Amino acid sequence: MAIGLKSNINRIQCKTLRAISDKIIVHAMDFGGQTLDSGIILMDDDKKSSGIKPRWAQVYSIGPQANTELKVGQYVLVAHGRWTRGVNITDAEGDKTIRCVDPKDCLLVSDEPQRNMAYGDKEGA
Repeated sequence: MAIGLKSNINRIQCKTLRAISDKIIVHAMDFGGQTLDSGIILMDDDKKSSGIKPRWAQVYSIGPQANTELKVGQYVLVAHGRWTRGVNITDAEGDKTIRCVDPKDCLLVSDEPQRNMAYGDKEGA
């Protein structure tokens, strides 16, 4: 999995960690509430029916066999629920939670972080 792994119950410490096969590993997936530019606060609605929505995450690693146009460091919108449970790690950059996603479940890509989690069911809404 990685060179120089140390593990405890809550966190894996590693120097290097990379995806295998066709996997995509992401981190910084946003599950919390958000404040819009207008100042409106949207509360955290995870684990509620209103929380069923895609989520943005940053690409951490891409497996060598992944047929994707993604690059490490880009941000992807992942279809709702199409990610694994998180694994807490500490790497050279610090603490983070990583998750695995399938390339076919990546809906959009951006080179910049996206924080607007307000989605609508109607066009133009």
